[in-house]
Parts: sequence; C-alpha cells; structure tokens
Amino acid sequence: MTTADHHPRPRPRRVEVEELFSDPAFAGPTISPDGTRMAYLAPAHGRRNVWVRGIDEDHDQALCVTHDDRRGVTTYHWSDDSRRLLYLQDTDGNEDWHLYRVDLKNPDTPAVDLTPLPPGSRVFAVESFPARPGSVLVTMNKRPMALDLFRIDVATGETTPHHEQSEPTQRVLLDHEGEPAFSSRLTEDGTIEFAAIDPVSGEHRLLKRMGGAEYPLGVHPQLVTPDGTGLVIGAYLDSDDLRLVRIDRETGATSVIAEQEGRSLDTMGGLAPGVLPPTVFTRRGTGEVLAARFVGPRPSIEVLDDGFAEIHARLSALSDGVLGTLSSDDSGQRWIATFLHDRDPGVAWFYDHATGRSRRLFRPFPHLDPADLASMDAVEFTARDGLPLHGFLTLPVGLAPKALPLVLDVHGGPWTHDVWGYNPQAQFLANRGYAVLQVNFRGSTGYGRRHTVAGIGELTGAMQDDLLDAVSWAIDQGYADPNRIGIMGASYGGYATLVGVTATPDRFAAAVDIVGIADLASFLRDLPPFSRPHLTNNWFTYVGDPDDPAQAADISARSPMARVDRITTPLLVAHGANDVRVMRSESDGIVDSLRERGVPVEYLLAEDEGHGFANPENTIRLQRAIERHFAEHLGYAGRPDAADR
Repeated sequence: MTTADHHPRPRPRRVEVEELFSDPAFAGPTISPDGTRMAYLAPAHGRRNVWVRGIDEDHDQALCVTHDDRRGVTTYHWSDDSRRLLYLQDTDGNEDWHLYRVDLKNPDTPAVDLTPLPPGSRVFAVESFPARPGSVLVTMNKRPMALDLFRIDVATGETTPHHEQSEPTQRVLLDHEGEPAFSSRLTEDGTIEFAAIDPVSGEHRLLKRMGGAEYPLGVHPQLVTPDGTGLVIGAYLDSDDLRLVRIDRETGATSVIAEQEGRSLDTMGGLAPGVLPPTVFTRRGTGEVLAARFVGPRPSIEVLDDGFAEIHARLSALSDGVLGTLSSDDSGQRWIATFLHDRDPGVAWFYDHATGRSRRLFRPFPHLDPADLASMDAVEFTARDGLPLHGFLTLPVGLAPKALPLVLDVHGGPWTHDVWGYNPQAQFLANRGYAVLQVNFRGSTGYGRRHTVAGIGELTGAMQDDLLDAVSWAIDQGYADPNRIGIMGASYGGYATLVGVTATPDRFAAAVDIVGIADLASFLRDLPPFSRPHLTNNWFTYVGDPDDPAQAADISARSPMARVDRITTPLLVAHGANDVRVMRSESDGIVDSLRERGVPVEYLLAEDEGHGFANPENTIRLQRAIERHFAEHLGYAGRPDAADR
C-alpha cells in the first residue's frame, strides 16, 4: 500500500465518543433450537442484557429476560428445549464466572445461580450435551487446582460430577454419548500428547506427540468427530501454516481436513467462545465440521461440508464482509448470521434455507454511517532482520495521508493477532485525524509457526524492534510525522507501551498504558495458581520462570520497572481494580514512581472493572482521557474543533 493507493473521501462529521463506545443497540444474535425465536444482546438497565423475540417479530415486541444492572452480559446459551436461557456473569470484572438460568416463561423472576461457587473458583466452559437432553456440561474448579467436568440439569439445577481431572495439564474429550474418548496432555517439557481412551479399561493409548512452543496457548480446536472415531485439531505437522487435521482413534494416522497455502487457521475464536468469530463452524447437535476460518488480509472461510456449501453461498451474498458468527435451528434450515466488516460491522441476517428467503435483522450501530468511518487496510513490511511483518493501517477519511500524527496500537497477548474488521479504537482516533497502525509482531499467532516461535526470548528485544520498524516504515512511506508518534495498548500491549517509553524514550511523544505489565516477575508470580501448570509453552518458554534464580535477573531486566527512571514521555495509565490477570499493583508501581520524581502522569483507576474496561461509562471516560492526551501531545490533524472537548 502506498499513498497513491489512498483516495481521500470528503472529511466526515465528528463522531462522538458515545457513538463508538456505548453498548451496541443489538449484538450477538442466535436462533433457538426449535427455530421459532431469536435471542440477542441489547441495552437495558444501563447495561447489556439478553432479549428474546419471535423470529418474525421486531424489537418493540421483544422481552428483556436478564436484568443485570451492574455489569453487562457477554455470553449466553439456549437450553436444548428452547425454554430457558443460560448466561455467564462475574462480579465487577473479577472473572469468577457463574452460570445463571432464566426461565423464558417467567422472565421477570430473578435469575438462578446454577454454580454457587466459593470465591476463587469459576466456570471455565459450558457445552451442550445432546446425549443427556435437558443437561449441560460445565467445566469449573470446585477443587481449586482442578478443572473438573460437571453435568447440570438445567431445569432443577442438580449438579453431578461427570469427570474429574486426574492431572493438572490433562484434558479429557468426550464422544457424543458423553463417554471419554480422547485426552490431551501437556508434559513437563512442553510436549503435547494426544491419546485414545479405552472405553472398557479407561487406559490412555498414545496417538500423537506435538511440541510445544509453537502452540503457546495450547492446541485449538479440539473436537471429537460425531462418530467418535477421530479427533479434529489445529496442527502444523510438517508445514509452517496451521492446518485443520484429523487424528484417527484406532491408528493415530493424521490427515489434513483443511489448509490454505500461506495462511494459518485462525484460532482467535478459542479465546472467547461465543463472543469472537469461531475457528470452525459446526452443525448444531451433531458437531459436524461445516467450515474453517483462516487468517489473511481479510479472514477467509473454507467450506468443508457439501450440504453447507449452498447455505454459505447464499449467506455470503448478503454482505461484502466476511462471515462472523452463525447459528441455526436443529433442522439446519433456519440460520442467523453476522458479518465482519471494517466500516459496517456485525450486521445480522436471517436466512431460511427451506424457502430461500432472507432479511436483515439489524445493524448493531444504526446511528453510524459507514461513509463516516475509515477503511482498515492490510499492509506488509520487513523487520530489520528480514522477517516479514503484517499489519493494518487505518487512515483518517478526508485527509491527505502525509505526515499525519500516528498512533501505534499494540495488541495484547502477546499470543494473539490483530485482524481485519471493525475496531472502535482505530475509528475513534482516525476520526480525530490520526493514522492508526497495528502490527502483528513476531510472537503473534496467525502468521505461521516460524513467526510465532521467533518471539522466544524476544520480549523487550526483537518483538519490540518489530514495533519500531513498523513506525519507521510508516515514516518512510510518508504517512507519519516522525515528531508526532504515539503508542498505546492493553495488557501485553500496555507492557510494550511501557517498554517503548523506557527503552526508547525519544521515539514516542505520548503513550497510553491500559492494564499493562510493569514487572514481569511479579506479574508471573501473581497469576492465579490454577494457571501455573499451563505456563510451560508460553511465559516460561518465551520469557522465563521467575522462581528459577538463574532466570529471575533476566526477567527483571526486561521489565519496564527496571528503567522507570527513564520515562519522560507523557503517560496516561488506566487499570481495573479487580484485575486478576495483571494486578493493579503493576500500574500503581509505575504511577507511584513517576509521581515521586515529579513526572506528570494521569491515572484512571476503575473500582468496578477487571482486565480492561467493560462498563460503558468507564470506557467513555477512558476514551475522553485518551482524546485529550493525544490532542495535547500529538496535536490534531484537520479537526481543531475537537481540541477543547
């Protein structure tokens, strides 16, 4: 992409912060198993709640069936008989998730907590259980260090242990009768082992070993085939690209189900099932794989089921975006789909395959005109050591793409990746006249095995150099003013921001750290105890073990706190008081140190938030602070009317 590729449109109207960061008017639609109703998220009681309406009804005929007024609902599930809804909720962002039930015949009655767990225990996953109608399978740690599987009767709430975890890093996968069929296990050296489980003796017979560091967050997906004879997983095998493969239960033979040359399977959906677009689409009830998602300049969908091919073609004709979420009734005839799009996101459609008819259900942000929003363009460049890098550039509409103030927005993880699609942060900054650059630095997932493992040992090193090289590329291309470069990010992105202003304090004119890591050693020691057995292939391999004296000094040297006295860049820090991933003490330490030296720093601490801000009023307060911060230290391009707001 060059400046010649970008043809400015007329300068758009000023889009207010509330328009971009308030809860969407509609989101997350799914169809009931019987195909007669749909559920979705919409505002009520000042928060995101679940609404239900008939498939042919409008929102003014819908019922609000959850009544949370403290924290919005994000994830919900239909019961298999379409009579009830289940949803997950924590307390002020502490991630101690509980599973609640609401009765659709009596939506005004209080929700029932099906998982009354003690503090520190939580629900990790909820799955349908076709073998036992009326039940769901729930993974939770009633035993603090064990992720056990329980069967819950939705109507009565009766909870029955279904399978106890025998080892901290072993996961048992059930067939569609609910019986143990396969296991996956992480060994001490980071090798991942898959085994078949004998239905009589319960013995585990090794099928395949896979290593280790190229799967920093584990192998995803892991699905038992409907007939129980195979295990479907994401694996590299002998390729640099992550592929969808099948392991045979009897022979251990591995065959490729889906692959795309030069593209990897997109595993982001595994980080937030039911919220992010899935890695694979499966048939309701049976679990048959219908299609798989791959990473690219735009995500790509590979259809794998002949019967689904026509449905996908009909759905794809409804939008110039990419299929995002998808649900169907039990018959597989009625479908609700949403689409990824950079300027018109999440538009929901209903499609009836029996009649061939479709209709648009809603736009999540009906007040936003796509013409006022900026395109997100895929870009490529090369790191200083020759490693190819991929990213996305969002340029302000209506301004010449030359010598703009630029904000480098660093993704979290670090074992995730930025994707093409709607990004309210990028849109907000672009609307104010900033170019926004996102880069999938080494260590990110989604761009092949070599790209991910190139991050080993490179926090504060080559991973940070990739970010600096991305900025240099934007300057060399003429997009960015070298004297007006900002950096921001959350979680690992916050860490990278702090590294940026400590290791290269002259590069950035302003910085925003959101729930960022300041001291790697204390961060790792403070992680929840049940997570420690799962750190082998991520933090311990890529950074080190802080409890190993030989590695502790190096870990400390990589930490921004070790060089906090070098910070001169104007800094805005934000944190949630209930964060259990990155403790608030990380931000407290940075802020206290700067204030002791008399260095100006703004600190936003939200008492009712966790790892990031979710409540709209907190998000809006943060974004207004970000706007002021960058306006003061980077200046506006083409929008002086906003400078005093």
